[in-house]
Amino acid sequence: MPLETIIGTWPLLLGMGVLMLGAGLQSTLLGVRATLEGFPTAVTGVIMSCYYVGYLFGTIAAPRLVRKVGHIRAFAAFAALASGAILAQGIFVNPVTWGAMRLLSGVCFAGIYVVAESWLNDRASRATRGRLFAIYMVVLYIGLGAGQFLLIAWDPRTPSPFMLVSVLISLAMVPIVLSAQRAPEVTMPRKVRLRDLYRDSPLGVVGVSVSGLISSIIFSMGPVYARLSGLAMTKVAAFMSLSILAGVVLQYPIGRLSDRLDRRTVIAMICMIATAAAGMIAVFRRLPHPLLLALTAAFSGFALTLYSLAVSHVNDTLEPAEMVAASGALLRINGTSAAFGPTLIGGLMALFGPRVYFAALASLTGALTIFDLWRKLRHRPPARDQKGAFLNIRPRA
Repeated sequence: MPLETIIGTWPLLLGMGVLMLGAGLQSTLLGVRATLEGFPTAVTGVIMSCYYVGYLFGTIAAPRLVRKVGHIRAFAAFAALASGAILAQGIFVNPVTWGAMRLLSGVCFAGIYVVAESWLNDRASRATRGRLFAIYMVVLYIGLGAGQFLLIAWDPRTPSPFMLVSVLISLAMVPIVLSAQRAPEVTMPRKVRLRDLYRDSPLGVVGVSVSGLISSIIFSMGPVYARLSGLAMTKVAAFMSLSILAGVVLQYPIGRLSDRLDRRTVIAMICMIATAAAGMIAVFRRLPHPLLLALTAAFSGFALTLYSLAVSHVNDTLEPAEMVAASGALLRINGTSAAFGPTLIGGLMALFGPRVYFAALASLTGALTIFDLWRKLRHRPPARDQKGAFLNIRPRA
């Protein structure tokens, strides 16, 4: 990768890494504090879902705002609001305030991603874009994973970790605002009809939807499950960190495999492995902690590759000119399903206890396996020369 590309983007990567430290701590902190405060599990699920609702609004509103006021002002405004939102949650500990602030956080993080990725697209060439975005995604997920351990040093019953999240979000602005000199262009994506996407790739669309449910459940309700299962704070951090980082490790090898085989076969394989891992945790109540972590990493590592596989499968059926519009539509599908995930699992956990967390995840991957195999029986795979390259991407929500 050219040196000028690295020089032009390192402030953004540094700022986003710091921001993800705060974001990773924020999600786990809210889940743990909600259980300590005695919030009903169903209510906690609704609170966590508010983030994804806000994110959907943000994906619609943020590009328009950026066009009006510019990238740097928009980024500063979104980061300032996100910083204030977490402080408000530390001061006013009640479900209504938390739900409203989670919704605001979703709007703000959607705007931050619009600015960050517009900058990356502007600085990258066609030859370097794939590698640059791969580095960007690794930075994001390392930040999210490392942020889990910040909770160990601060008592979640106090305002201190809330203030730490606010400080990290505020510090993330510094390298980005100071280094940005030329604002990139923002173009509004054209619309694409969802029924056309489903007609061309039913498995891809369903896979993107299931991926949204699974990822939102893991990131939002994973800390709640761990805490209600009696894990200490250190083990909650390890549980969440493994859940996040395992997906990073397996993305590339699974992607390479899907470029060589029928992607539907690869999706079925990873869903079966994920179903087996989650099913074992759901069935056997008293697993040794190392085995619990290993099975958790196996489930998350495979399940968190679903979005990339599903999007790549959709793109195998599209013309190159359709891919940008389809990408925006798939993100909206993924975000819409993600908004239901925490509410769904929160209600189930309130009725049946924390054990249903992995039972529900196993049901989702099991159902996708069945749908995948049914599609394989009805349609042949695309010819090898019609397959595009695997897209190593993850849903921003």
